[in-house]
Amino acid sequence: MKSLDVLGVRVEMPTSQPIVLLRERDGSRHLPIWIGAAEATAIAYAQEGVVPPRPLTHDLLVDVIEALGRRLATVRIDAVVDGVFHATLVLDDETEIESRSSDGIALALRAGSEIVCPEDLLDEAGIESEVEEDEVARFKEFLDEVSPEDFEQPGGQAPGAT
Repeated sequence: MKSLDVLGVRVEMPTSQPIVLLRERDGSRHLPIWIGAAEATAIAYAQEGVVPPRPLTHDLLVDVIEALGRRLATVRIDAVVDGVFHATLVLDDETEIESRSSDGIALALRAGSEIVCPEDLLDEAGIESEVEEDEVARFKEFLDEVSPEDFEQPGGQAPGAT
């Protein structure tokens, strides 16, 4: 299994579809996953350390897992089937729960859990990138300037997602 880091969320133009970008920890491949607006907001909030006045859905689920005496150990991005990424939440007692990858990422960020994927998934869906440090710095600067509200479509409607 390869460990992944969440670089952040951005909006792909011209479709305005949010993407979460993961990078293999000890390599140069990136894994872009198209996600929905609500999940983009949840991931952005977690990365920014935003604590809402009341728990959002992902906060609630982490609280429920912990209240049951368990911990989210790992989020495993398992496969991409017909362009849709599938994931598994792995608890500390090895219980496995099927999940959307975007939800798994949002939970992992809140719980401080590792995100992993098999080597063959990176071979299949990863993008080899010899990204220059300037490009990474520009992307991080974009992430610093973007707000969760940027992922909402006019009228507050969220697009469909994986």
